[in-house]
Amino acid sequence: MPTKTVSVGSAVGLHARPAALIAEKAGSLGSTVTLSVPGGSPVDASSALLIMTLGAKKGDQVEVSGDADGDVDTIAAMVEQDLDA
Repeated sequence: MPTKTVSVGSAVGLHARPAALIAEKAGSLGSTVTLSVPGGSPVDASSALLIMTLGAKKGDQVEVSGDADGDVDTIAAMVEQDLDA
């Protein structure tokens, strides 16, 4: 399973707006992608509510895993961006 570790880029962390944008994109992909923080359980990246339960703040490390390299790269790139701008 492809995995990539990235830092959260959004100033407010993975809260409402960033989580919603990531979940929308993950839901449109052809494979399952999960997000997790160190020591935490993975959550489905297509659920904004589950993403927000991670409590990831700007600069925190998030592990992105999935079935397809391209889909993992897509979601990882979104996690790294400031999606509040």
